[in-house]
Amino acid sequence: MNNGPERITLAMTGASGAQYGLRLLDCLVREDREVHFLISKAAQLVMATETDVSLPPKPQMMQAFLTEYTGAAAGQIRVYGKEDWMSPVASGSGSPAAMVVVPCSTGTLSAIATGACNNLIERAADVTLKERRQLILVPREAPYSSIHLENMLKLSNMGVTILPASPGFYHQPQTIDDLIDFVVARILNCLNIPQDMLPRWGEHHLSSDE
Repeated sequence: MNNGPERITLAMTGASGAQYGLRLLDCLVREDREVHFLISKAAQLVMATETDVSLPPKPQMMQAFLTEYTGAAAGQIRVYGKEDWMSPVASGSGSPAAMVVVPCSTGTLSAIATGACNNLIERAADVTLKERRQLILVPREAPYSSIHLENMLKLSNMGVTILPASPGFYHQPQTIDDLIDFVVARILNCLNIPQDMLPRWGEHHLSSDE
């Protein structure tokens, strides 16, 4: 049985929705995945605004903080700086089998669509594309401009999964956490990683004959 990739790159950029990235990180740790973590300065500012989490500035300090925050095993979370070109995610020979950018700013989405590699997040996405590995982008923007939509279509045609941070309501959410879990569960489903936060559509359906 395929339980999804063992090593995953998780990147957070400056769009609203830091809670999605933090929740996904927690879920990946609980599923015993090795997480290669990247975060932009804008994302750190957004996180400090939207949550009670304030990350230390340096990668090693951040790695220690996130390891304790999530209860991860030593070395399970690896954090890299924006110009750490010697990191595994910068090369096709060492990068993980999948990458998720959540939240994904429209600026990052545009850079990935055009092949820009101005920082390690963009380079990691470019490597994922060129190696034809799984790339999931979770934009959080409203409304979308024609440029945003054209970039999404271009990336979708390359095989990228565009998964907007648009929670559904058929599971009758009661809290903000329920809405966050909906989006994170969809990401995990795309990665084929087990999750128990959200039943798949029809799982609990009883036919009219029963």
